[in-house]
Amino acid sequence: MVLPLLKLGTLALKTLSKPVAYRLKRQTAYAPRFRQFIVSIAQANHQITTRMQRSIYNHATDVEIRPLDEEKAVQAAVDLIGELFVFTVAGAVLIFEVQRSSRSEAKKEEVRRQELEAVKQRNEDLATEVGLLRHKLEELEQLAKQQGLSGLFKFKHANTEGGNLAKPA
Repeated sequence: MVLPLLKLGTLALKTLSKPVAYRLKRQTAYAPRFRQFIVSIAQANHQITTRMQRSIYNHATDVEIRPLDEEKAVQAAVDLIGELFVFTVAGAVLIFEVQRSSRSEAKKEEVRRQELEAVKQRNEDLATEVGLLRHKLEELEQLAKQQGLSGLFKFKHANTEGGNLAKPA
């Protein structure tokens, strides 16, 4: 029940981050200092992507690359900023999901470890009890050997005469 709701919440967060990115795009396009900064980023991005495309398609890479006009550069930069914002939100959600999952697995592992420790402790207790019972059996066998076979019957008879307390359940 919790997992589907959590997944739905992360999807809603991603969906809500898109309008925020759009608003961020609109605001960044109008600040003069920031506008110049993003134009330079957009021009650098244009240069890098054009060179990569030319090298991938085996075109000449030493040719001069014409810069974008300012409006296209601003639009490309704000698109890049919006996509980075959405990607950052998605990455944060992914990290949150991984951490939540690892905490859940750690809890399960701790429960398994505790159950294993309980089984080991029970095994040790049973081994100790078996050892005690073997020791008592050896004492009874020695007592029976010392007193002979009739001594064993007297021993059983003495236990049953004392109020029938030694009857097995």
